[in-house]
Amino acid sequence: MGFSLSDADPQPGLILSADATLLHSNRAAEALQVANRLLSPVDLLPTNTQALVKATMAQVRAIENVEARINNTILMWTFIPSPDSGEVLARGRDATDDVRTHDEAIRSNRLYRLITENTTDLISRHAPDGRFIDATPASWRLLGYSPEELRGKPLEDIFHSDNTARQLMESHVSLRDDGYATMTLDITHVDGSKRWFEIASRAIRETYTGAVVEVVSVSRDITARVESEESRRKLADELARTARLAALGELASSIAHEMNQPLATIVNFASASQRYLKSAETNPEHFERVSDGLKKTIHHANRASEVIKRLRAFLRKGQKRTATVALNQTLANVARLCQWEADKNYVDIVCAPDACGPSIIADPVLLEQVLINLIRNGIEANEEARGILMSNSGSSLVLSTSVNEAGETLIEVTDEGPGLDDQGIRQMFQPFYTSKPHGLGLGLSMSRSIVEGFGGFLDAKPASTGGLTLTCRFPPTSVKLSTINSETSTDE
Repeated sequence: MGFSLSDADPQPGLILSADATLLHSNRAAEALQVANRLLSPVDLLPTNTQALVKATMAQVRAIENVEARINNTILMWTFIPSPDSGEVLARGRDATDDVRTHDEAIRSNRLYRLITENTTDLISRHAPDGRFIDATPASWRLLGYSPEELRGKPLEDIFHSDNTARQLMESHVSLRDDGYATMTLDITHVDGSKRWFEIASRAIRETYTGAVVEVVSVSRDITARVESEESRRKLADELARTARLAALGELASSIAHEMNQPLATIVNFASASQRYLKSAETNPEHFERVSDGLKKTIHHANRASEVIKRLRAFLRKGQKRTATVALNQTLANVARLCQWEADKNYVDIVCAPDACGPSIIADPVLLEQVLINLIRNGIEANEEARGILMSNSGSSLVLSTSVNEAGETLIEVTDEGPGLDDQGIRQMFQPFYTSKPHGLGLGLSMSRSIVEGFGGFLDAKPASTGGLTLTCRFPPTSVKLSTINSETSTDE
């Protein structure tokens, strides 16, 4: 007795002869044929149908789950033999969704294995109490334990340090309340080395009760980062210490630099007074010169002391003594103080004060010291140019005050020296930069700092004389009329 087909069956069915010729087909098979634009329902069968029919008849057993793909449809066929009638029933099943789900699961599993077996971070599963359930192969490199060795071990046995218990407790609370937790722990590797780990964990909850049933963690070795940050911190501390020492050295050098001129003047007056004193018995009028020399020695010694006090207060950003400074009078004072050094180097100091009598608010002692520095710098530049020219003739140094169209007050010192190129002008105000064989490179740097402390700026530019013009520029906000005589002062 042969097979019969039902048109009520939703799955395709075909009856084949022993040589795989189509004898009958049901309505589901014919509908599938039409939907896929096939010539015959036989085209729904696998390509090796003849061999399958022959095998099922010879073995007298059913052959199941033979795949056939028609366009976007995947059919699974079962071939059932009937030896008595010499027929074979081919019954199909639409397995498109099942096969694709299975394929996707295989791909996902392959991707998961690829990630877990090759990631540099440790991915681990834990019971709610922290015991290891499983771990990726990275555990061997990071912890010194294989995944098999970790299973069942408590976290405390692997991550043990002084604060591990506290951090694990805080992490447990965060996982229970928030569902996630992060912490940084230090461990001792099996090889004895100390390592730091950053661990991020997330709780897996039971669907209905919400209880934590498992924890998934990702642990990253941050030892290199921690050691790098520690190295940077040590380097920063060392740089700060070096900077403090450099500042202290610059302060000491600056004070020594500023004291050089008044001390040299004191020595000169003391030496002259000593010479006059030796001849005073035969020349009584020399006693008056000795008295005058001693007065000037005392004056310059007091001035040196005052400069030290003001300079120290300025450098430590402390309180300063400020007053309205009449610039024309200040210019005349510093020209007189520098006259002896100018005469010695055949330099004629020429004062060109502005008729409007400009004034600014500044520390008068420090401002005078700045101008003395600029004048001494100009005298040395003139002397350098005279040496280059092999000339015995004198030179000039022009001191001037003015107010420009922008309302800025200017003090300018113009020399007849050899001048500097653009790079030299940019470098001349840098601390410790100097072109002089015995210079410290601090005078102009300190002078600029002092002028900036008054709200102004010190710069240089080439002069028509071939030398340089050093300009102290004070904005209108720093300028006061010379009629203002009020003084604001605070003690250092």
